Amino acid sequence: MGVRPRDGPEGEPGREDEQVIGVIAAELRDAEPADVPGRLCAVAVALLPVDGASVSLRGDGMPVQLGASGPQAARLAQLQATLGDGPCRHVLEAGTPVLARDLAAAGCADRWPVFAQQALGAGVRAVYALPLGSGAVCVGTLDLYRDTPGGLTDGQLRVARLVAGVMTVALMDLPYGLLDGDEPWLSGLAADHDRVHQAVGMIMAQLGVGADEALARLRADAFAHDRTALEVALDVVSHRRRFDTP
Repeated sequence: MGVRPRDGPEGEPGREDEQVIGVIAAELRDAEPADVPGRLCAVAVALLPVDGASVSLRGDGMPVQLGASGPQAARLAQLQATLGDGPCRHVLEAGTPVLARDLAAAGCADRWPVFAQQALGAGVRAVYALPLGSGAVCVGTLDLYRDTPGGLTDGQLRVARLVAGVMTVALMDLPYGLLDGDEPWLSGLAADHDRVHQAVGMIMAQLGVGADEALARLRADAFAHDRTALEVALDVVSHRRRFDTP
């Protein structure tokens, strides 16, 4: 996968787009439905000057992480979900790309003070988040992470948008159910998201609070102990953590 977009205006977008689509098609050939999100993240890293990528769908209360190029990208996606803030959240709200060129810059630090600090601590300096879907209907995000500051050229941003567009189509075209009667592919990828919702329900019962407050308590507990919301949720579901006891 050696195709990289040209940086200058002299490139031929039509020809380069065809090359990019060819690379994506080759990577997805013979892929099982559950492997598609992860493979598309790997394609994004191969095609663009980024070090990691993750893809998430819009969820009820928290995004549903579907895939990542590696452990660091997966952790950063979980971090945004835990904090309920970061570029991903802004993309879901506005439906437009958010390009954070340098998380250490004052603008990013002011916009996402906690996320920026945590991401910098993980060695990430730039984040580029793109919507999946249209501006009117944003169904998720493609988040790209880089260890060095800087922006994307027009050509690179075009490729990133193309990958996001192909990812949207691929995810929407995947069969929800399987012909052999097995569980739908999405149920396995979204199992972690289901655990969070189960934990929120248990916290609601323990504290007698509504869903929004229960989720806020879960997130606050995760942040206070330098964990992800998923990690705390798994403890709640397995009865290793209760919120109605000191």
